[in-house]
Amino acid sequence: MELDKLIAGIRSGDIKSLARAISLVENDAEGAQEILEQATSNDTPVIGVTGPPGAGKSTLINAMVQKLLDDGKRVGVLCIDPTSPFNYGSLLADRLRMGDHFNQKGVFIRSLATRGSLGGLSAKTIEIVDVMKTAGFDLVIVETVGVGQSEVEIAGMADTTILVLVPEAGDEIQAIKSGIMEIGDLFVVNKSDREGADHFVKHIETAINQSSSASGKSGAWHPKVIKAVATNGTGVAEILKSAKEHYSSTSNDKKAYLLAEKAFQLIQHRKMADYDKSHLQSKLNEALIREDFNFYVFVSKLINK
Repeated sequence: MELDKLIAGIRSGDIKSLARAISLVENDAEGAQEILEQATSNDTPVIGVTGPPGAGKSTLINAMVQKLLDDGKRVGVLCIDPTSPFNYGSLLADRLRMGDHFNQKGVFIRSLATRGSLGGLSAKTIEIVDVMKTAGFDLVIVETVGVGQSEVEIAGMADTTILVLVPEAGDEIQAIKSGIMEIGDLFVVNKSDREGADHFVKHIETAINQSSSASGKSGAWHPKVIKAVATNGTGVAEILKSAKEHYSSTSNDKKAYLLAEKAFQLIQHRKMADYDKSHLQSKLNEALIREDFNFYVFVSKLINK
């Protein structure tokens, strides 16, 4: 009965119910699975915002949220923190840039530690986003810090992926376009009032075209490059408009791809739930003393047990 009330609260847009449900899901507490199964998400679009540290993602999201609120929209924001949940490090300062919105009506902001997920995203991210989608937001924004594979993983969860870069990243474009250039639906050159911004925009456009040609992709959507200055709101309206154009045109093939990626992450998480690194280390310590120890035999036995 308590869970039914909680789920009803989420569906009605009650922020306290949503926060409580997210805590239960994040910690795999009793009732978490029932919340996920009953709180069926709607078609609320999800925008993923990623890019290297220092690109101004938090400031950009802050400006996007303000624009959405000015337009009478309700928005949920999930910030993925790759640090330890016990050591917030320097990233907390970035989160504080959204401080103006924490107690503002119409917006819900939550941070989530990755808990060691190699790609920067965890299965919990997927589950929590789906719970947030149930709360009747007009839009859910997910921010990743842009380390390792997080950019690629966010493309498997978000309806629209925004890659935020800055003009100074010009020398890094060769490394960027090898993989990440293929997943961006929108490319935002933030801090575009700096020297070299126009040249950098042309550089990205060239890289996008080369990436599209190399992959043989030909679709209705061609990634856009938008100049922005997040600190004063320049380009924010265009970013939101272009994002809406993109996620509104999402095909069934794209939706099936997104669901397949989500299912894979969740299945992988559930299958690995019984494996704890410290327990594995203990087992290996025992196995290493045997003369016939073979690492692959050891792993195979674990897989097939």
